[in-house]
Amino acid sequence: MYIMVSIPPSQSFQTMLSAENSSAGSVVYTSLKGQILSLELPPGTLLSEKEMSTAYQVSRTPVRESFVRLAQEGLLVVLPQRGTRVSLIDPELVEEARFMREQLERAVIALACESFPEELLAELEFNLAQQKHSVFQQDGTMMFQLDEEFHRILFAGCRKLGTWNVIQQMNVHLNRSRMLWLSEDPDWASLYEQHREMVQAIRQQDVKRADALMKQHLSLIISNLSVLQQRHPDYFKPPGI
Repeated sequence: MYIMVSIPPSQSFQTMLSAENSSAGSVVYTSLKGQILSLELPPGTLLSEKEMSTAYQVSRTPVRESFVRLAQEGLLVVLPQRGTRVSLIDPELVEEARFMREQLERAVIALACESFPEELLAELEFNLAQQKHSVFQQDGTMMFQLDEEFHRILFAGCRKLGTWNVIQQMNVHLNRSRMLWLSEDPDWASLYEQHREMVQAIRQQDVKRADALMKQHLSLIISNLSVLQQRHPDYFKPPGI
């Protein structure tokens, strides 16, 4: 059973919409994508083009454009005669994205151990301080965002932001699984400790230790994936479909 939703635009959305040079289509797209990735719009949610245009106070054209972009990224599925819904999480694509991230992030942290700008090490340390605060506050959404930013800084320090952007194109199913896991079985302290030890390994130029930490870190979501599928079978794409 799917849920029809009508989302009232937030004050921040209205601010974005009125910002200079912002197109309605890109703003609706950004807003909807954020809600899908954060699970505010759970997998299987049925979306109405008409209701979305009313909710966001825009014409149907920018909503339609947003739906097309999100469908191209695998976040929406267009059902003939049935409308458009948020895509189910595909376990195979979760594993594929994890595999790609593991290969690339282990390579990047090895480069970081060879040479890493001091100013970006300072950014990692500041990120860790924020993570520690998020653990104390039990703020899963903030922890997820800080986790993503931590890894982005690693790529930036190795001058590999283009590679990071490619990873993001594959991450939509993996990230929703991670968000679901963080919201249900938070072991945020362990995530923070792994990140802290990674920074320490980079400072000590300990490639072997950094590689082991990154491999362990990126294996967590797969180890929890089967549990999430059992708890939320309606969120995940059934095998063979």
